[in-house]
Order: sequence, then C-alpha cells, then structure tokens
Amino acid sequence: MSKQAIRRTKIIATLGPASESPEVLEKIIRAGTDVVRLNFSHGTADEHRARAELVRQIAARLNRHVAILADLQGPKIRIARFKDKRKIQLVEGQDFDLDIAFPADAGDETQVGCCYEDLPRDVKAEDTLLLNDGLIELKVKEVVGTRVKCVVTIPGVLSDHKGINKLGGGLSAPALTDKDKQDLLTAVSIGADYLAISFPRSKEDIVEARELLRQAGSDMGIVSKIERAEAILDGVIEGIIDESDVIMVARGDLGVEIGDAQLPHEQKRLIRLARMRNKVVITATQMMESMIENPQPTRAEVSDVANAVIDGTDAVMLSAETAAGKFPDRAVAAMARVCIEAEKYPRMRQSDHRMTEEFGKIDEAIAMSAMYIANRLKVRCIGALTETGSTPLWMSRISSGIPIFALTHHEKTCRKVTLYRGVYPISFNEKGISDHAVLNRAIAEEFLRRKLVTEDDMVILTKGDLTGHTGGTNALKIARIDDVLAAAPEPKA
Repeated sequence: MSKQAIRRTKIIATLGPASESPEVLEKIIRAGTDVVRLNFSHGTADEHRARAELVRQIAARLNRHVAILADLQGPKIRIARFKDKRKIQLVEGQDFDLDIAFPADAGDETQVGCCYEDLPRDVKAEDTLLLNDGLIELKVKEVVGTRVKCVVTIPGVLSDHKGINKLGGGLSAPALTDKDKQDLLTAVSIGADYLAISFPRSKEDIVEARELLRQAGSDMGIVSKIERAEAILDGVIEGIIDESDVIMVARGDLGVEIGDAQLPHEQKRLIRLARMRNKVVITATQMMESMIENPQPTRAEVSDVANAVIDGTDAVMLSAETAAGKFPDRAVAAMARVCIEAEKYPRMRQSDHRMTEEFGKIDEAIAMSAMYIANRLKVRCIGALTETGSTPLWMSRISSGIPIFALTHHEKTCRKVTLYRGVYPISFNEKGISDHAVLNRAIAEEFLRRKLVTEDDMVILTKGDLTGHTGGTNALKIARIDDVLAAAPEPKA
C-alpha cells in the first residue's frame, strides 16, 4: 500500500457463480475488495464454507486481510410459483389474488399462492402491496379468509418467488427465522467476521442475534440491514444503531417500503446517525447494477457511489455485479476508482465531530485528540496499537485525509478493521519490547518498509501501558521519523 494511492472508502463484493473460482476471486481481491459477502439466501452451508476457505487462502497468499460478511436471508415474504413456471402478464385494472392456502405451484393469471402465512392478518382494504421490488403494485380490495383480493394498479410481468412488500411497512415477520438461526451457526463455524441481520424491526432483534452468537461462542460484529419502514422511525432507528456494530442502508426493500423519492434523504440521515453514534455504515443495492451486463458503469451510477462517499459511508457494496455479473473484477475496479476521486472533495477532510461533547473514556479521548492534532499538523499517518480495534474506529469517525493504521497481533482484529473508513490493518506484535522500541519498530519496520512515510515526515502513535488489555489506550506520541531513527540504539556487534 503506497502513500500515493490509498483509498479510504471500503468495498464489499458479493460472491456467487461469477466470482467463486480461484482465478476470479483473486482478481476481485486484487482490484480492491476489502470484504467479501456470503449471501445465505443462496447456496448450501458446505458451499459457503468452501468459499470462505478459498477467500482465506487467497488473502494469505496475497498478504492481504479480507473480512467475511455472512448475510442471513431473513423472512421470506414471497409469492409461490406459477403453473409450468410461466411468467404472467398482469394488466392494470384486473383482479389478482394472493392466497396462503392456494397450491404452491398452481398460480395463473388470476391468483397465486403465498408462503407468508400472516399476510391476511397484516393487511386490510386499501393497503398497497408491492411485488418484484416495487415494479408491480396491487391495491387490496378485501381480505376473505386466507385470500387477499387485490386489483392491479401498476402492471407488469410476474414470475415465481417474487418478493412482497407493504407500502409504509407493517408486515410482522420476525427478523430471525429457523433457517437464519441455523445459518448463524454456520457463519460461526466458518469464522465469519460480521453477521448481517435482514429486516430487523427493533433493537430487540439485534439483542436476540447477539445472544445467539454469545451462546455459540462468537463475538463477531453484527450488521443491521435497514430495509423496513418501521425500522427508520425516530426512537427505533437509534436503538437499532446502538445495539449494532454496523448498519447497512439496504436501499432495495427500504426504497420499496418508503418510496423512491424519500430514499436519498433517508440514506443521508442514516449515514449521519451511524457516524454520530460511532458506528460503521454500509451503503448497498444497485450501486453499479448496469455492470452486470456492461463493462462500464453509467454516469448516474458513478454519481450515486460518489455521493455516498461524500456523505461519509464507510463502505459501498456490490451485489449481483460481482455475484452474477459478466465483469466482476471490473466492477470492483470501477468502484475503487470512483471512491478515490470522490474522496478528493474538500469536505471529506473537514470535521467538527464531537467538538462540543465530553468523552466518557480515556481511550476515546486519546483517539479524538490524535485526530484533531493530525488534522492541524502536517502528519503523514497515524498508528494505533490496538487489541479490539476500538481506538481506530473512534478515529475513523472524524473526516480526514490522513490514513489510520491499526497495529495489532490479532488476526481477527486485522480483518475487523478492514470495514472501517480510512483504517488499514498491519499485523504487529509489540509484546516484550520497550515503549521506544515499539515506536521504532512501528516506524522503521512497518511504515518505512511499506513506503508509507519518508524520513522527513511526522507521525502520531497511540498505545496503552498494559499490553494485551482491552480499552487500555492512554498515551499519544507525536514524532518525526528522522528523530526516532536518530535516537534508535545502535545494533549490537
């Protein structure tokens, strides 16, 4: 990693048939992938386990730290199937019914089954149902027993297993299904770094997931996918963020439930709330969707990615672009290119984060102080000796063009911080050496060797007195590289 080309915004790439071969997976990692996503809506436990192992092997060979995000499917609120796997053309004004008791493979032009048993209880006359990511709209006329009678208000082609959303939210399916709970155990067994929870309704869903992870012996980070209208209500979203390690602005289902016009405002609000509360945020869905078929993104997609970066997102995510697209490594490279250019925007280096607030912890105060100093001195980079990654996380909440290097001997922490904006992991073991030797080793053996600094540069290093203790960061040192090297003890003859 050279100081000439450091990208701050992280990239998540979803694995799938287009990217699971060793050759393509290596290409997308080389192109800039920081985190790979395993989508548990598809594939078996053994397939995910094999993909995770391949990621670890390739990352180790490339001397890279790549995190794994296991994304749970969540509740399946979908229609069933049509007779003979046909595609049905729905016409505006026609009647079309959804029936939870209808045979699962007998749908036709007038009706189709539904796998979501609570649908008749969750809807009423005049409600609007959105199918196939909002491309088809039905107005509920009445509910009769197991049947929801509707009229088509926006026509379109409908095929098997398309999703159902209710405009404004209100479908009561629990966030964690029996399948999710089993997949959670699989995620633990493969050593995933993050677990994504689909369709959480409140902080209680996150608390439940955290307890299940604890029982399984895991402390992996939890990503809450914000995709329900009720999840973004005032008082609710704050609770979800506080219980999570990361939130994902999942713009597909969220946009369907709240309406596309409201989505840009909510994206900005969610990014701002997450950063204010010292949490990580991912922006996802259709970011470069045209690259599923085309080798270049559209200008609108470029602007979309750039705006998410300028808003302060930690990471941007590719879904079908890398899972099923024709140009997976090009999609990653294009996203990386856009992120680097967007990060040159002047506002990206300005911050008044927590300027008027008190700090509750010593290590948090050290982290904030380091960033304020770095933004006001000509500091080339910051090195944070860390056990869990908390200190570099706090640092990364402050907008800056200064890279933050998380120095840790924990491989798990190295992978964890790959998701933090502007934070880069370095495997580093400071055990058994003096304070000065730690500084010298960090600078001489890591920063200079990697060509991250020159001898004329200034750096900041944060550390704790007690090695191996969580939350022990209590010291900050500002140093010029040449001064540190000059004070280094002479090697023994």
